[in-house]
Amino acid sequence: MLLSEQLDATFAALADPTRRAILARLATGEATVMELAEPFAMSQPAISRHLKVLERAGLISRGRDAQRRPCRMEPAPLVEATAWIERYRQIWEDHYERLDALLDELKAARGDSPSPPPPTPDGA
Repeated sequence: MLLSEQLDATFAALADPTRRAILARLATGEATVMELAEPFAMSQPAISRHLKVLERAGLISRGRDAQRRPCRMEPAPLVEATAWIERYRQIWEDHYERLDALLDELKAARGDSPSPPPPTPDGA
């Protein structure tokens, strides 16, 4: 699958709150379809359809353990999506820093005091 197709599938799968909740549950460890279905007021076939979307996007995989078919989260598509988002976050951060510098220049030209520095992502 091409990167753009993978990103499309990942974001489409993540667009649904039920699928995000399923992924949040799988982040804590493997679970069966029945265990994943427990917190939702929907049928097992409906949960299975959600799982198929997640599986097609590569966000989960299903194993075989005797009679059980445990689902597990697969991190690679989320890593790719995070990298894609991070590129754009950095671009916008750079734009905002340039805007802040320009505003400080304009304030200085008017005799106003400059803006305080923006907060850092780590809160320091």
